[in-house]
Amino acid sequence: MTDVKGLCEPRFAAVEEALAASLAKDDVGASVAVRLDAEPVVDLWGGYADADRTLDWERDTLTGVNSTTKNMTALCALVLADRGLLDLSAPVAAYWPEFAAAGKERVLVRHVLSHTAGLPDLPGPTAVEDLYDWQSVTAGLAAQAPEWEPGTAAGYHALTFGFLIGEIVRRVTGRSLRDFFAEEVAGPLGADFHIGLSAADDHRFAPLIPPPPQTDEFTAGAPLGPDGTRREHTGVTVRVRDANSVAWRRAQIPAVNGFGNARSVALVQSVLANRGSAGGVRLLSPRGCEPAWQEVFRGEDRVLRTPMSWTVGFGKFGNTFGWGGWGGSLVVSDPDARMTVAYVMNQMIDRDRQEDNRGMEIIMAAYSGLR
Repeated sequence: MTDVKGLCEPRFAAVEEALAASLAKDDVGASVAVRLDAEPVVDLWGGYADADRTLDWERDTLTGVNSTTKNMTALCALVLADRGLLDLSAPVAAYWPEFAAAGKERVLVRHVLSHTAGLPDLPGPTAVEDLYDWQSVTAGLAAQAPEWEPGTAAGYHALTFGFLIGEIVRRVTGRSLRDFFAEEVAGPLGADFHIGLSAADDHRFAPLIPPPPQTDEFTAGAPLGPDGTRREHTGVTVRVRDANSVAWRRAQIPAVNGFGNARSVALVQSVLANRGSAGGVRLLSPRGCEPAWQEVFRGEDRVLRTPMSWTVGFGKFGNTFGWGGWGGSLVVSDPDARMTVAYVMNQMIDRDRQEDNRGMEIIMAAYSGLR
């Protein structure tokens, strides 16, 4: 067992034990957080921030959480909807007129948020560097035809999710999604989560570690983005070394390039599990949270090639909702229990070679504390 640091209420001791066991077996460095009624009951970290195990994982260590970022991007849209600035049932073109091209006039905002818009592929980019040109990517999406009738099928929008929601947010607010999130979500909550990372925070950055025996050229097979999805059209292939690069940290790719730790991920997402507020800060009304757990699609996902349930912005799993990222990070919220559990790590696991139960073991340990 490996020593861990931080806060853990006695009834959640199983969470501390699960993290220590994971650090002793599979993890290099990791953090775990549980919030109940939006208050911290577990805030733990341990291990190392580098593959050589020379730098401790500290309280404020940050790492890339890949598609766990989507939870943050979706929340921005729900905040705008709750304020009456964004209609989830309105056509995207009502806010982004150019988007109506190529038969997309019937694509609704909720279609984009639920991966049913028919735009899972980026139209032009073939290199990671192309993702750093916001205007070019969004213009290409606006001109693109959907792959299916919007709303009739789902296909995980691995990279396009962030560009689509981000451009809607920009059209509504005049601010980039990165700035909106920082000023309207992370700032008021005091959450140390960032979409893109500034140079001032580089000293806290723990690079992702590819799964052994892989190198930093590792990709998740033939992915659309860093989340383990596969389909015949590969589009942009993101490697571990891309996700660790300075250019990636400075970019804005709101589906995948968020940086944080379990504490910040759980803090932000606990807003939705706690009817709109956390730490004395209200971001949404109770009713404004409901789209996060209300199912809008159930069936075979054409990209993930597995049965999925999608809400407006999140995956739905029984009574819980949330999403995870390539390599293993995840966040899950339970609105009935008013509990949010987050797990963030630097050691990736290749699910083609090894089953990854780290996050699920943390979640099950958290539920044991509710009994």
